[in-house]
Amino acid sequence: MEFVDVIAARHSCRAFQGAEVPDEALNQLFELAQHTASWCNTQPWQVHLVSGPAIKRFSAELIHHVLSQASPSADLEMPAGYGGVYAERRRESGHALYDAVGLAHGDKPGRGAQALLNFSFFGAPHVAVITTDRDQGTYGAIDCGGYVATLTSTATALGLGSIAQAAIAMHSGKVRDFLNLSADRLVVCAVSLGYADLEHPANAFRTSRAGVDDVVVHLRD
Repeated sequence: MEFVDVIAARHSCRAFQGAEVPDEALNQLFELAQHTASWCNTQPWQVHLVSGPAIKRFSAELIHHVLSQASPSADLEMPAGYGGVYAERRRESGHALYDAVGLAHGDKPGRGAQALLNFSFFGAPHVAVITTDRDQGTYGAIDCGGYVATLTSTATALGLGSIAQAAIAMHSGKVRDFLNLSADRLVVCAVSLGYADLEHPANAFRTSRAGVDDVVVHLRD
């Protein structure tokens, strides 16, 4: 794919086929993602790629943890709230998903079931947990965001589906236990990977984007 086509085509995949991605393709994916730019070339990201029986155990433990009404335990500060245009964009995205999968806007149990799919990684055969170095602070997390953007775009170029999931990071304590992370690592997010189920209605919608004039202030004089 041409680069501009990759950027336009990338989207969050919320339903995957079960087939695993060959190791050769996974290695190519992560090798290319290593070209991500970072502050002073620190490359603060590390990746725990979970597949096979391990991903089934990971999913089962996360689902049990979430259903037990455990309090969120994010390593990174979560948004304090959503207001103004941010609330509008979030609401539009949620409604588009619910409409695509046939959930009524007042169907709270249905929405809860849809949200729980995050913790089965939407059926993906692989999930990459991205962590940053604690001492690199905010800019380490920013660099990891760049890594996630490169990873998901590269996945698109290689014919794979992907979705970045902050929902997993909201339960960093459980993630840390499962992966046996050292104290110097902070959970940023997870990225589920695999072949997209193109027939699933959850993959039929696309979110909108703000116009350039809404985000770019161009000073000339």
